[in-house]
Amino acid sequence: MAKETAPTKTSRDQRLNFRASANQELMIRRAAEATDSTITDFILDSVLQSAERVLADRKWFTANDEQWAKFQRLLEAPLKPMPKLDRLLRRESPFDESDAAALD
Repeated sequence: MAKETAPTKTSRDQRLNFRASANQELMIRRAAEATDSTITDFILDSVLQSAERVLADRKWFTANDEQWAKFQRLLEAPLKPMPKLDRLLRRESPFDESDAAALD
């Protein structure tokens, strides 16, 4: 049976202060309790996940000339046949507007 390891805690030497409404505080408290977390851990985990998503879209990727040329070749290369995708795209959409008009 695989053993789960607890994440390593880093020292928290910085303080963050913010204000929340009573309803926001209650929702955060309930969510922390539902996940068996402290309010601090819940807020930090949530904020860090959000920060990682935001920053992931803003990273710079560098490539030398050879890597860039290879990347361009891959983008320009024809796609391999995908019969399952072709069948899916040929299906009639369940959201077709002509069906919605028939329901009125």
